[in-house]
Amino acid sequence: MKRFVPLIIVFFVIAGFGQERKYVTVHKTQKLMGSRFDITVVAINEEIGYIHIDEAISEITRIEKLISSWNPDSETSLINKNAGIEPVKVSFELFRLIERAKKISEITEGAFDISYASMDKIWKFDGSMKNKPTEEEIKRSIAKVGHEKIILDAKDNTVFLKEKGMKISFGAIGKGYAADKVKELLVSKQVVAGIINASGDLTTWGTKASGEKWLIGIANPLSKDKIFSWLPVVESSVATSGNYER
Repeated sequence: MKRFVPLIIVFFVIAGFGQERKYVTVHKTQKLMGSRFDITVVAINEEIGYIHIDEAISEITRIEKLISSWNPDSETSLINKNAGIEPVKVSFELFRLIERAKKISEITEGAFDISYASMDKIWKFDGSMKNKPTEEEIKRSIAKVGHEKIILDAKDNTVFLKEKGMKISFGAIGKGYAADKVKELLVSKQVVAGIINASGDLTTWGTKASGEKWLIGIANPLSKDKIFSWLPVVESSVATSGNYER
């Protein structure tokens, strides 16, 4: 009888490895960074899935505290407060992000520029504007825009805005950056698949729990409740923009 014990143990071990692990899809929508975030992960069960979603939310909150120009305690706000006064020492992460933004400005010859934020006071995109700014107001604001006026010192990790009244903002890339950082975090924690949709800045990895490709619905701008087109994606990012909502 003793001869059969090892064989029985081996049989159960082999049988255990032969079983396919089943996954579930867990989803949560939450307002973060002033926008809607849809976070979807594929996990071995709902409990684990929601743990990973909470980790994602914590990471987005961390990034918001770093780059938000609306949070008076953020590093970005500190840079803006000291415009035309003195350089501000920042974290390596924020320094690299600003450095990257300046590089994109150079490549696009200024078509992309995080210093556009100095025009926030005269242009409102929330529907509250009643009158257009005067030509003089526009000229004064434009004079403060220019990526070449953002001075970086890589040795001391400092950022200096040359003119008083200058401001930087990550409105154009902040949500996409947050989505990428969340993906990086969850992949490092062996989350097999997911979608991070930051109000149109979307990144994916892996596949659905069923093994199928993720399907991304592009909203019809003339009827937001209808899907204009479906886009299958694998290990890809998608960015959308429109004039029908903020």
